[in-house]
Amino acid sequence: MVEQPIQWTKNRYKKTVTAVSRGEEILPAELPQRIRRFHRQLPGYRKSPLKGLSNLAARLGLGGIWVKDESARLDLQSFKVLGGSYAIYKLIQKRLGREDQELSFADLANGTIRKKLGDITFAAATDGNHGRGVAWSASQMGFKSVIYVHKLTSQGRVQAIERSGAQVVVVDGNYDDAVRQVVQDAQRNDWEVVSDTSWEGYEDIPKWVMQGYTTMFSEAQEQLAAQGLSQPTHIFVQAGVGSLAAATIGFYHNLFGDSIQTCVIEPTKAACLYRSVQAEDGQPHNVEGDLDTIMAGLACGEPNPIAWEILKDRADYFAICPDFVAAMGMRVYGVPLQGDPVVISGESGAVTLGALMYIMQHRTGREFREQLGLGPESQVILINTEGNTSPDDFRYVVWEGGIPVPEEYKMYSPG
Repeated sequence: MVEQPIQWTKNRYKKTVTAVSRGEEILPAELPQRIRRFHRQLPGYRKSPLKGLSNLAARLGLGGIWVKDESARLDLQSFKVLGGSYAIYKLIQKRLGREDQELSFADLANGTIRKKLGDITFAAATDGNHGRGVAWSASQMGFKSVIYVHKLTSQGRVQAIERSGAQVVVVDGNYDDAVRQVVQDAQRNDWEVVSDTSWEGYEDIPKWVMQGYTTMFSEAQEQLAAQGLSQPTHIFVQAGVGSLAAATIGFYHNLFGDSIQTCVIEPTKAACLYRSVQAEDGQPHNVEGDLDTIMAGLACGEPNPIAWEILKDRADYFAICPDFVAAMGMRVYGVPLQGDPVVISGESGAVTLGALMYIMQHRTGREFREQLGLGPESQVILINTEGNTSPDDFRYVVWEGGIPVPEEYKMYSPG
């Protein structure tokens, strides 16, 4: 049986009161500008572009589609370096006992400070992009790194991590198995784990990772304002463990409250957040198995508990999509309507565009479209979280037409 292109559920736990939530504690409104000051010091830093797909928006009956294109981030082709670099920076501050003082890269290179820090090895588990971001950041700051990947991680991603300066360890299991293994090995070897998911007794570092992502959105708000727009009306954001989704929704809620409709999108075969909200008990729930999806960066079976607290309180909707929706999004980004910019998007980066197209054009999305209130006045933000980070997989989908749209869900016919 062919999976539906999109299934969705309303978040019945969303807070309607104005009391301070977990989101305001983790992502205080005054923090993003301080974080961005740090990121501006990164070698090669520049804003990633916010690309407008005005012709596609008109075709779909929308006011605008705005894509924050993280494929241009620091030549690493992913937003993940924003979280990894900031978490390492905060760890160094903590080790130095200077948590209330901003440090510069010049400070980190200071001989006295480096002697006080000693040798540090940073470790992480990854589906690819987070590990590469941690490896690059550690190398830029003069430290070693060890990155754990699961057995289905593509060779292209492994090689990219190695080129960024890390030792790579392959774990016989899925992403969640790699997380457990790196924690065990780090305890034996006295490594610092930089994880984008939390567990009991380990919350500060995942919190810093999430905070690091907010640089994207402070950039995007400046870029949107330059187009004469004060805010988006809708945000679609993809999720693995949920850290990016929580950072996105938390940031925008701090600025605009409940005036933006938000939707969190996961792969059908790795839908831990969707299953959590469906359980109707307010708790995060895991999904088991190989989590076999082309959306490697979203192939996570265990929610980040602190991210779940934000999403439970603030997200409007959760949805799931099969691989063919992401594959279609990759091809649409790469072969846009005349006049729209090209966006090079990997498998995890494109699922929100594919989902939006089905919501706006296909009979299966009609009810969801009405619930979201999408129409000619809507200004929608999407995040292209990665570029061509796994070249063989990218060519399979884009060049060879891999993971085609099933016949019953095609929206365009020749002639």
